[in-house]
Amino acid sequence: MDPELAALAATAGTTLVSSLTTEGWQRARDGIASWWRRSQPDRADAVTTELDVTRDDLIAARADGDAGTRAELGTEWQGRIRRLLVAHPEAADELRTLLAELAPSAPAAPSVTQHVTASGHARVYQAGRDQHIDER
Repeated sequence: MDPELAALAATAGTTLVSSLTTEGWQRARDGIASWWRRSQPDRADAVTTELDVTRDDLIAARADGDAGTRAELGTEWQGRIRRLLVAHPEAADELRTLLAELAPSAPAAPSVTQHVTASGHARVYQAGRDQHIDER
């Protein structure tokens, strides 16, 4: 498979699953269902139902504190979308457009806040990424 289409499918799976637990979930569901309908009309109703089931699973997993379900469902949808793109590569541009529309309703990356207190002769090193300390 074309690596660009594989990356698009990965992004779409993650964005879709993330969108299903936001206020814009219906827009995400309807957008993917419409996109699917144009390529595989016979599967569109089943996809809509599967999206509703995925949303229910995500809500239940969040209530149970199950963090792994979101990633699992994202991977599942990534595979479904990848298979559709393999069969219909011409649908890629439309999917990119849809993802751009859904992006505002996808949750932003969590922010990181660091707090530290040091006393006496303590040393504190904090970094948001790589940190190299060369003490001699």
